[in-house]
Amino acid sequence: MSDPLAEAMRVMDAYIDGLNRGDEAAVNDACNFPHVRLAGGKVVVWQNHGDYKLGDFVARAGDGWARSQWDERTPIHVGSDKVHLKVAFSRFRADGSLIGRFETIYIVTLQAGYWGIQARSSFAS
Repeated sequence: MSDPLAEAMRVMDAYIDGLNRGDEAAVNDACNFPHVRLAGGKVVVWQNHGDYKLGDFVARAGDGWARSQWDERTPIHVGSDKVHLKVAFSRFRADGSLIGRFETIYIVTLQAGYWGIQARSSFAS
């Protein structure tokens, strides 16, 4: 049996690595679908693998976004098929200047034998 927290952290790493490489397929592979994002007063649901588009992310990431990093990933609840994480992340420009730091809750789930980020509620735009 796998370690749910280790699996959640692996998926979170895969997600941000894919994001920073501009690899839309890798970002989608790190998610379970439907995937829900609650931020900026809006709920967005990507129904299917491949629906999460990096162009949409870049449009909201901030002027000059070049990369993001995890600042905190603290487990809130860990179950056999779901992990809740208190997360903070930062976004940076190519020159290393900070765009912003954001608090978020991520929910990573096991669906049909596959771990992926299923939902997040963020104070990011």
